[in-house]
Order: sequence, then C-alpha cells, then structure tokens
Amino acid sequence: MGSILYLVIPCYNEEAVLRDTAGKLSVKMKDMIARDVIDPASRIIFVNDGSMDLTWRIIQDLHGEDRLFGGINLTRNRGHQNALLGGLLTVKDDADIVISLDADLQDDIDVLEKMVEEHYRGYDVVYGVRSNRKKDSFFKRFTAQSFYKITNKLSDKNLIYNHADFRLMSRRAIEGLSQFGEVNLFLRGIVPLIGYPSTVVEYERKERLLGESKYPLSKMLGLAIEGITSLSVKPIRIVTFFGFLSLFGGIAILIYVLVSYFTGHTVQGWSSILVSLWMIGGILMLSLGIVGEYVGKIYLETKKRPRYIVEEYINDKK
Repeated sequence: MGSILYLVIPCYNEEAVLRDTAGKLSVKMKDMIARDVIDPASRIIFVNDGSMDLTWRIIQDLHGEDRLFGGINLTRNRGHQNALLGGLLTVKDDADIVISLDADLQDDIDVLEKMVEEHYRGYDVVYGVRSNRKKDSFFKRFTAQSFYKITNKLSDKNLIYNHADFRLMSRRAIEGLSQFGEVNLFLRGIVPLIGYPSTVVEYERKERLLGESKYPLSKMLGLAIEGITSLSVKPIRIVTFFGFLSLFGGIAILIYVLVSYFTGHTVQGWSSILVSLWMIGGILMLSLGIVGEYVGKIYLETKKRPRYIVEEYINDKK
C-alpha cells in the first residue's frame, strides 16, 4: 500500500478553470490509487484564497459529488504564498506526502507519479523543475532568468533554478517548514533551507487553457523583491558599499577642488555640479528605498499577525 498523498491547490477566482482541473486531477489520482501507487485515503484539496467569484461554491459542490475532493476556505485573500502555506499546514497531519501545484494545471500532472516514486527512494522534497522556457516570450524568459541569477547571487544560492511552487514535501519536511515563523513568505527560498534530502523532476510547462494569469508583471516584480529581501541582507551591504564609495569619491573631489583653487585653475560651471547632484540624489533615494523595504518587513514581523485564518476545512477522511 502506498503513502497517503494530498494535492494542495491554491485558488483565487478560478471558477473558469476549476471543474476542468478537478476532472483531470481526479482521473490521475484514481489511476494512481487503482495501481497502489498511493493510498485510497489520498485527497485533492483546493484552497480558496478569498475568491470574489464562485470558486468556493464549486469546491463545495465537488466535495459533495466525490469524497476525493476537499477544500480549505480562508477568511480573506492573503496571497498565493500564504494560501499555499495555509493548505500545507492544514493537511500535514492527514497526509504522508503533499504535492502543491497551481489550479491552471500548467504544471504537468503526468509527473506526479514520478515525484511520488522519488519520495519512495528516500527524498523528502522533490522539486518540479521546468526543462525549458521555449514557450515563454523573450521578455518573460529574460526577466525570469535574471530573477534567478540575481536572487541566487544575493541569497547564497538558495533558489532552485526554474522551480516555482510545484513540489512534493513529506510530512516531516512540512513539520520543518512550520518552524519558520516569518510573516514575509517566499516559499521557494525557505523550503531549500529545511535541509532534508531533495531531488528534482523535470517537466515541460503547458499553456494556460482557461482563465487569466494571477501573476501579471507587477506581481512578478513584487515577488522578486520579496524573494530578494526575505532571503538576504546583502542589498543593505551593497548600500553600505556605495556609501563608502560616495564618501571616498567626495574626498577625492574635495582634494581636486582645493588643488585647482590654489593653483588658479578653477573653472566655474554648473554641469559637473548638476551631474553630481543627480547621481548622489539617485543613490540616496535608492538606498532609502532598500532600507525602507527592510524596515517595513521588520514592522510587519514585530506585529506577529496571523499569516492566514482558516474559516472552514471540508474533507471526508473516512
């Protein structure tokens, strides 16, 4: 008999795609159950992240139609990372292993069995990694690659390249995750810090068939900033470096001005002053922004507000 597998799927306004997703996942899970790859107690759990449409109603209907489906309803929208964490921590006592994936099924469900097999070989975490980005536009491919390179450079290589949130985690790995108490969540960076044995499974990401992407450019940039500032203090150290650089530059300019003054070579002009003011002003504003980002995170962490609140958990575990 195999392990009890739970699929955890965060949902925000997914009424257009939810039933199609549920149908495909049901076929896959029941096939794995029939072949004793996983236990019959395995479930598909949708996490409703404060959706404004009929997402929760559809989840309730699916639960009523088939015991394979369950749902977690959060009291309000808390964002993808918090919804995912809420799902993982809510089901951790019911499942032996949990696989998280997106509701649009761009993650290839045909590799679910392979991920489970890797777990049976002794791995607590199995990362779903994209084999290529051929279907992405040049802009998206460039920005994604830049994000991974810059973030890894600033965070001691904690990120798994081309991995999002499609992963398998064992119960003890989720128990380890539960010990990370920060409010500012970036699970892609936190999970590798748990430290249990891990491996990767490659897959080809599909196109979204229905609905709209929940990650426009603005949210992607926000996630990138969250990832960098949540995993490392190196940006603060870069600000310090530029501060010293500006100081030494100022001393050098002061010496130059004094020498020019006493040798009678001073030239009055506004170009150099204007450039200097704009450069220094830009560096100062950027530095204040980076420092402010960290101060804001400290502010949120000290409040110790709950990362999510579960209003209802429906699951037929019998």
